[in-house]
Amino acid sequence: MVNVTSFNLLGLTSHRRTQLFLFGIILIIYLLTILGNLLIIILVQADFQLHTPMYFFLSNLAGMEIGYVTSTLPQMLGQLLTGNGVISLARCVAQSYIALTMGSTECLLLGVMAYDRYLAICCPLIYASSMDRMHQQLLATSCWTIGCLFSVVYVAFIFHHPFCGPNHINHFICELPVVLKLACDDTTITKAVVFGLSAFIVLVPLLVILSSYSLILYSVLDMKSTTGWRKAFFTCGSHLMVVTLFYGTVISMYIIPHSDTGQDHDKQIAVFYVVVTPLLNPIIYTLRNKEVHKAALKIWGLEQ
Repeated sequence: MVNVTSFNLLGLTSHRRTQLFLFGIILIIYLLTILGNLLIIILVQADFQLHTPMYFFLSNLAGMEIGYVTSTLPQMLGQLLTGNGVISLARCVAQSYIALTMGSTECLLLGVMAYDRYLAICCPLIYASSMDRMHQQLLATSCWTIGCLFSVVYVAFIFHHPFCGPNHINHFICELPVVLKLACDDTTITKAVVFGLSAFIVLVPLLVILSSYSLILYSVLDMKSTTGWRKAFFTCGSHLMVVTLFYGTVISMYIIPHSDTGQDHDKQIAVFYVVVTPLLNPIIYTLRNKEVHKAALKIWGLEQ
């Protein structure tokens, strides 16, 4: 038995014209994603009015999105441009680890952002002390640390298995649930472990999000001021849209069991959270955000 030293990513399509067309589209999306998220980080750092917990966490989220797309899309673009999807085992491990770290950290951070909105709306009197700079940094650091440790364990369990062929991955990145299907030995225990890890990293923050927004909704319904209603729904609406997009696709990929014949469906789901969601996040958070608009105008010298 000879262990494989590389994998062959089959990509989205084998049709050459379609590959080149997708290359152009995804390259534009990649550049827009980098620029959009980088703009958020720059604005939050440059404008004192945005030095609040919500924007501190949002800038962390933007950094994660940049790291996530940079760990996945260049590989995808290279495969589309050259038609060659060969990736070494070491690069596959590295890509899987970085992408999983960014994704799992985002799961946790979205939960923290929901908790932040809960404190701001439901507990305004203690919000300043409960979400001061020290607590912001502690929460963000905890998300990054847990995300890194989670990914180490997850990747270690996947790649401790031997891979002796075939080495064709019906995907455009080294997506771990798909890679595990190529293992040569019994993966029953590993499947149980990674399912438990995935359920924990996804469902625990999701429970925090649902609990936070249930309490927010209860509090908002008690408000007599229509201005308070609008402000609460405005500050929470964008976050809820991001949560729905992100968790819907991630749960579909990592939590819901798949049949072995549905790998093309896996790729379609992955396109959404690898390509589309990182681009939509900065748009959703900034499109109707007057504070971000004002900060951008100040940076460009269009507002006094």
